[in-house]
Amino acid sequence: MRIYARAEHNISRSQISENALKVLYRLQKSGFQAYLVGGCVRDLLLGREPKDFDVVTDADPEQIRKIFRNCRIIGRRFRLAHVHFGREIIEVATFRGAGDAQDDKQVLSKEGRLLRDNVYGTIEEDVWRRDFTVNALYYNIKDFSVVDYTGGMDDHKTGTLRLIGDPETRFREDPVRMLRAVRFAVKLGFNLDPACEKPIHELAELLYGIPAARLYDEALKLFLSGYALQTFEMLRHYGLFQILFPDTESSLALEEEGFPKLFLVKALENSDNRIAEGKTVTAYFLWAAFLWEPVAIRAKEKIARGMAESMAYQEAANEVVSRQNSSTSLPRHITMSMREVWTLQPKFNMRIGSKPSRLLTHPRFRAAYDFLMLRAETGGADPELPAWWARYQEADETEQRKMTRPPRGVKTGKAKRKRTYRKKPAAQDKSV
Repeated sequence: MRIYARAEHNISRSQISENALKVLYRLQKSGFQAYLVGGCVRDLLLGREPKDFDVVTDADPEQIRKIFRNCRIIGRRFRLAHVHFGREIIEVATFRGAGDAQDDKQVLSKEGRLLRDNVYGTIEEDVWRRDFTVNALYYNIKDFSVVDYTGGMDDHKTGTLRLIGDPETRFREDPVRMLRAVRFAVKLGFNLDPACEKPIHELAELLYGIPAARLYDEALKLFLSGYALQTFEMLRHYGLFQILFPDTESSLALEEEGFPKLFLVKALENSDNRIAEGKTVTAYFLWAAFLWEPVAIRAKEKIARGMAESMAYQEAANEVVSRQNSSTSLPRHITMSMREVWTLQPKFNMRIGSKPSRLLTHPRFRAAYDFLMLRAETGGADPELPAWWARYQEADETEQRKMTRPPRGVKTGKAKRKRTYRKKPAAQDKSV
């Protein structure tokens, strides 16, 4: 253990959330140890603004709840206390202990994965339960020092992402650490330690045992943090992307002249640019881009067999979403929005009559139009198509009617069916 005094590091209380300071001071006043730990300490040392602040203490969850009336206990695998201050939540964890694999509170799967872990301990034990050295630094509110048990401060200086303990064992305990390794390496601009890097290829398939809902949450962190393109490339390098998006990985092998990979790369690049500019990014649009090529391939196969285009895209979307849910479980509102973006794509080809005006009023028109432009930019659609729709959106009603008027000699709509009348039978002479 090495303790870095206040003068030896750059963390200041002025950089720490007021609510996090309240939690730290109140725990200390109640006779407990209290430290900031994890990503917030790491980001403060790097001169970045932390997304959130996590606290660790020797108080157990029930003791924490007695101290804070605005506290809720959550979790089964790890019991955590969430202290609520309006929209801000300060997560407070109890020091975890080494425990015993045979203990009924700490259960391992046959692959070595931790299923439950509610064994409490000391700070000296807790540090070895954390994943990476740069995430295992403790900021002590008592004397404003940084406590380092694993050489995390040195790894900060060299830009190295290193696992604590034996990498294979740690990945088996929680395979999601492989995804976290990629995310942190990209986000921080650090190099993966060779010992950490080596087992990823061999152990990637352990992710199949992780619940699909948890993998969806991890995927959101991977691709909606502003480093989506680099993350995508690194995940593919280590064989992890195919587990998250198996159909997409298969479609990438079929690319021609840089498409569809170019389409996906452009979508990821646009997403990163929007985040850098402080704009919002929607998960459904990015997931629609990830899965578009699998949908398009299946739809084309169905159309070739004689199915109507609109029905082909609907059925293809159902099949792809169903398969994707077994990998990363998608919430219903996400899948509904994705389907709308996909099924609107063929409708952009319909530019005669009243269909364009109806399409323009669709709630998902803007997203679908942006998707069309992305396809056109990367060779997946006729560039003239989004250009026509751009003019149509800017035109007044008179001009719009001219733009959607059918060419001369071309009949549109259904021909009126000629009404036929049956002849009434001649009246019979009842007098006979």
